[in-house]
Amino acid sequence: MSLTERKIWSWLEEVKDPEIPVLSLVDLGVITKVEIDKDEKVIISMTPTFIGCPALDYMKKDVEDVLAKNGISNYEVNVSLETSWNSNMISEKGRKALKQFGLAPPPKHNLIVDLDVLENVICPNCGSQNTVMKSPFGPTLCRAIHHCENCKETFEQFKPI
Repeated sequence: MSLTERKIWSWLEEVKDPEIPVLSLVDLGVITKVEIDKDEKVIISMTPTFIGCPALDYMKKDVEDVLAKNGISNYEVNVSLETSWNSNMISEKGRKALKQFGLAPPPKHNLIVDLDVLENVICPNCGSQNTVMKSPFGPTLCRAIHHCENCKETFEQFKPI
């Protein structure tokens, strides 16, 4: 078997976020690096969406399981804080998956997030901009609660971080 980083990246697409199962860790931007060293050891680097993320151990175990399932026994999965995660790291495919799941994807930003970015959200259900933030605090640290005045649906936004 010819092992390549590209092949490993494709395998890692199977690893889903435990809270948003339509979103892979690759599309979420949590997997930050894939390497194969001179001894054919696979080294995966992950960064948490936030320090203390309770799902991190589950995600790491799922990465290890996918590697093992594909015949990789010589691997190392590291949680690295070298790269700070931000919502700009979510891929376009990931943004579409969030919207299809019913979560408003976070807007791209210049790493400065002000209240205006949190309040002006497009409804993932009908596409309206006639929305109101009900609470900046959702069921998880990375979500806010909004309501659409057009379709009358309440929805969550994946916060820009």
